[in-house]
Amino acid sequence: MAATPPATRIVHFADLHLDASLAWAGATSAVARQRRQSLRDVLVRIAALAREADADALFCGGDLYEHDRVTRDTAEFLRATFQSLDPLPVYIAPGNHDWYGPESVYARNDWSPNVHVFREPRLVPVPLRAGLTLWGGAHLAPANTDDFLEGFRADGPEAHIALFHGAERSWFSEQGAGKEPHAAFNAEAIEAAGLSHAFLGHYHRPRDAERHTYPGNPDPLAFGEDGLRGAVVARVAADGSVTRERRVVAQTDVHDLVLDVGGCGSSQEIRDRLQGLAGGRSGIARLTVGGELAPEVDLREDDLRHVLLGTFDAVQVRLGDLRSGYDLAAIREEHTVRGAFVGDVLDSDLPEDEQRRVLIAGLRALDGRDDLDVL
Repeated sequence: MAATPPATRIVHFADLHLDASLAWAGATSAVARQRRQSLRDVLVRIAALAREADADALFCGGDLYEHDRVTRDTAEFLRATFQSLDPLPVYIAPGNHDWYGPESVYARNDWSPNVHVFREPRLVPVPLRAGLTLWGGAHLAPANTDDFLEGFRADGPEAHIALFHGAERSWFSEQGAGKEPHAAFNAEAIEAAGLSHAFLGHYHRPRDAERHTYPGNPDPLAFGEDGLRGAVVARVAADGSVTRERRVVAQTDVHDLVLDVGGCGSSQEIRDRLQGLAGGRSGIARLTVGGELAPEVDLREDDLRHVLLGTFDAVQVRLGDLRSGYDLAAIREEHTVRGAFVGDVLDSDLPEDEQRRVLIAGLRALDGRDDLDVL
């Protein structure tokens, strides 16, 4: 009786987005450069993980870099990093951000023999080992790539797995704004196509489904991301069944902080509360300010930003449910300039947040105050 072949060990990642603009971080050019270096450091960590896991292959599910922003320096970094893994095979399925074309890094780089870049807009086979075939495909443009599984069938007695960049339709609505359904497919089509599993890229939220895996972006690319993202160490058994283990490889911590200013009688109390909230953290932070702001408190966005920049590399400050501490209903009933002003603003067509800013600034001015910059 023939011996059962050992499981094939794969390290899979996607959506690193090297050379991304990082405008979301609100960072200075120096900090953005630091963040872009952090993304490179993540790829180095993924390569080290492939060695440590004694992997048989490294998979990349696309969006490895940003086509419109990628530099020659990054192209050389990629070439050298993957060459350092030789003879470990590296399989790359270009996505909608790093699409394959004659001017792409994929076409122009002098890759080492261990690097295989899929170059067809359809799934094509590559043998991984006896009894196991990998099928991979590529985006050849930044949009309008068809479903890789439509009309596809992997026949034969061996096990078949796939690597591509695409949007599983049933999960698309959970991805949030800004995500497009590139190369959209149905999850049930994986088994129908004769594939035991699909290793994917595109969704930045991680997911371990029965027959497909989204590793998620390995290092933070936006605020509000959730789930255990990183690289996936997978073992593919002789029958094509897959077991997975997630490894965190992120270089940067991203924090969503919520500051309630209710009950604070001075800006110093707010600063103290914020310092306690930020203490012991590092990386990048987004602060959401809410609560009822006492009328006498001089709260300014720059002051909050200054506190946070003592701890974090870059910050964003935004408004949540921040409410005025003025009794607007009572003031409106006054037969005074204040009352008329409040009534006019409340009856205006200004958006609610703009109304709040105008009311606070105006009431402060009428009180003879000069702290008119309103958060």
